[in-house]
Amino acid sequence: MKRAELLESLPRHGVYDLAIVGGGATGLGVALDAALRGFSVVLLESHDFAGGTSSRSTKLLLGGVRYLAQGNLALVREALAERATVLRIAPHLAQPLPFVMPSYRWWQTPFYGIGLKLYDLLAGSAGLGRTEFLSRAQTLQALPGVNPDGLRGGVKYWDGQFDDARLALALARSAEAAGARVLNYAEVTAVRQLPGGEGPLSAIEVSDRLGGASFQLQARCVVNATGVWVDALRDHTQPAANPGTPSQMVSPSQGVHVVVDRDFMPGGHALLVPKTRDGRVLFAVPWLGKLILGTTDTPRRDLPREPDAFAEELEFILSEASQALSRPVRREDIKSLWVGLRPLVAAPAAAEGGTKVLSREHTIVVDANGLVTVTGGKWTTYRAMAEDVLERCFASHLLPRRAGGQSASHVLAGAAVASPATPLYAAPGLHLYGSEAAQVNDCPGKDNLLGAGLTEAMVRYAARSEHAQTVEDVLARRSRILFLDAAEAARLAPSVAAILQQELGSDPALPSFMALCARYLPRNGPA
Repeated sequence: MKRAELLESLPRHGVYDLAIVGGGATGLGVALDAALRGFSVVLLESHDFAGGTSSRSTKLLLGGVRYLAQGNLALVREALAERATVLRIAPHLAQPLPFVMPSYRWWQTPFYGIGLKLYDLLAGSAGLGRTEFLSRAQTLQALPGVNPDGLRGGVKYWDGQFDDARLALALARSAEAAGARVLNYAEVTAVRQLPGGEGPLSAIEVSDRLGGASFQLQARCVVNATGVWVDALRDHTQPAANPGTPSQMVSPSQGVHVVVDRDFMPGGHALLVPKTRDGRVLFAVPWLGKLILGTTDTPRRDLPREPDAFAEELEFILSEASQALSRPVRREDIKSLWVGLRPLVAAPAAAEGGTKVLSREHTIVVDANGLVTVTGGKWTTYRAMAEDVLERCFASHLLPRRAGGQSASHVLAGAAVASPATPLYAAPGLHLYGSEAAQVNDCPGKDNLLGAGLTEAMVRYAARSEHAQTVEDVLARRSRILFLDAAEAARLAPSVAAILQQELGSDPALPSFMALCARYLPRNGPA
């Protein structure tokens, strides 16, 4: 269904069972789960799907190694099980990845190795490969480009990596195929309870950010899944009878990522430094033909849509990476620099008469006005979070209970039956579309390579079948070129804009994207 047709049909639907505000990992996971249970679902995203935190992760599906150090074995087991589920239902976008922790002191290999052997044991059948102790020569072979000075050996273990924005898109399209209606660039401006009727009912005011039209929807249950921005929507909908009620659920933190060429570490293994000089963790992860270095964990009070790296964060990553690798990483080596805001859970206070549930690093609060808010968590456990949200809706009598579990086996859009032959750390190309590759090539321009693995046909497919509306949608999230090489993204942008103009007949927002590209290059930014 074209966007104009969808906009026209949404208000005519009648009362939805469930309206979800927010099109990131959590909201999309809820939409798919609820649609698979037979509920009528509408999801509204004020920008693009995964336009915020959900496209700016470190691209790792972690099974919970850090929970192991905390002694929280239940969380480790759950994360390992959920990791296996994501790898199974989206093998074209999520794959196993070997990690190596190099050892420079005699005790590091046995110390970390024993813990990771326990990790293997907890994983059981969900394990991706066994932990191995590596000699110095084996470590150098696995991590070409690692600093050899004082190297004694290493520990190899397995975790997962994925393409976060394309996984979010696969969730959106899978939810749509299951009957949900999903719409990007649709901003929810108000949510209010309607009086009377059988059971709770909410009116949702929506503004189309592209066309400017406004309309109203009605839903029995409203889920606030807006990530780091949940507090704004929750405060906006608090009953006037509860003025001054503490409502902060999110204590935001930002993570900075630096992307450089793969020649700094050209192998197929990721590097993990478990403890830097200030106690943080450093990753060097091969991804889509480049190398991601990161990340930081810096508290931040403001919530910009495009956060910038602080100077000290960039310095930390460059300094630590230069120590971990055999050659220094300089500012001029950076191909792209991007920042994600994490919705870390604060200590929430539910509104009067409300309830709250704290689990699995995420929080679900049901306010007195019936608004269900979820925040926190991580990509690996998005599906378990969605189940928790629906369970909370059932317990609060906002939705009738229906059996679940379908999302654990429901393969996502594009998932091929056979395991893909191309590793996710290879340069981007048609393989990322999985079983839909032929549909992409049915679009005009399959032989017209624009650059960086992107063809004219891929741009047309993004506009026709993947909800892309702007140049940023295509070059940041349908393809990941902005996150891989900002200068290349700027070079390709005019060609992409021309194709989108042909396909959609609307403004593809080229000037704003060109300005955004400059912010992903540190020598042009405030860092």
